[in-house]
Amino acid sequence: MEISTDDVHDVKALPGLVEGAGRNVEVSKVVGDGAYDSGKVYGLLDELGVEAVIRPRRNSRLDTRCPGRRLVVCRVRELGYEAWAKLEGYGGRWAVETPYSTFKRLFGEHSLARSFGNIVKELAGKVALYNMLINM
Repeated sequence: MEISTDDVHDVKALPGLVEGAGRNVEVSKVVGDGAYDSGKVYGLLDELGVEAVIRPRRNSRLDTRCPGRRLVVCRVRELGYEAWAKLEGYGGRWAVETPYSTFKRLFGEHSLARSFGNIVKELAGKVALYNMLINM
């Protein structure tokens, strides 16, 4: 779990998430939405030997410097989004999005705490409670 303020983009949290997950399991694939569509993300995942299944933005260009990202943009243009998503298993992203949505419905999207340290404690407590609820 990575906790950050609203001004931190998802891309900046990704290295910590992959590293943290890698302590418990072998990370072979990262499935992400368009927020992760950047050359830096593709480069990092390539360095780590992790497959990137990231939806490219609609206005993505083929002249990107990152070969992995360029390949994905090409595939989506050739196959169309639906065929690409099915081929790559992109629909599996919803298996992760659903628990996040459920968590937000249960606990809301905002913290009651004011200081960052207390926000971290509050969210850790909510996550522990959520895990107990789903494992009943």
